[in-house]
Amino acid sequence: MLLIKPSFIFFKNIPIRGMFFVLILAFLFLPQLSISQTVANKTDSTKKHSPKLATLLSTAVPGLGQVYNKKYWKIPIIYAGMGYCVYMTKRDNKLYKDYKKTYLDLYFSGNKDSTVYLYGVGYTLSGLESGKNYYRRYRDLFVIFTSGLYLMNIIDANVDAHLFDFDISDDISMRIVPSAIDGGMAGPVAGFKISLRL
Repeated sequence: MLLIKPSFIFFKNIPIRGMFFVLILAFLFLPQLSISQTVANKTDSTKKHSPKLATLLSTAVPGLGQVYNKKYWKIPIIYAGMGYCVYMTKRDNKLYKDYKKTYLDLYFSGNKDSTVYLYGVGYTLSGLESGKNYYRRYRDLFVIFTSGLYLMNIIDANVDAHLFDFDISDDISMRIVPSAIDGGMAGPVAGFKISLRL
């Protein structure tokens, strides 16, 4: 009967410095592998924020892209600005039409030198023409301002969606982690990896 004593014969051929190197590599690589796997799983499972969707939503309904980006405080600003511009466009358009109608009535009346009262103020033909031109110019400007706010709403939603996942925390840190560096023909060499987090 042959008795085999348990022994660690397979360690006899490995030099001590080789075993030490294998242990160092195991301690260096195993934590890095587990960290990289958890980071990869997190990035795969998280849903990407879509700038295209935010742009389309803001194009369809002003402020909807801001809701998608969770920037709710911008919605009242958008609607207040656009509401003011639309109100001023309508107001100036009404005044323009009133001045234009009164101007045309006086021009074709045969008595061009008389004074006509509009909104409690007396106007001559040249005064009515100045008022007509003034309110037409500002009506057109407020149409441009309304269009500009609409475009700014779309651009803002797009930019916010691009920066949605951007880290703006105050955590500025430096990590020094043991790492194996490729030593070429000599094989892996123990070293350190420095990571700056800005």
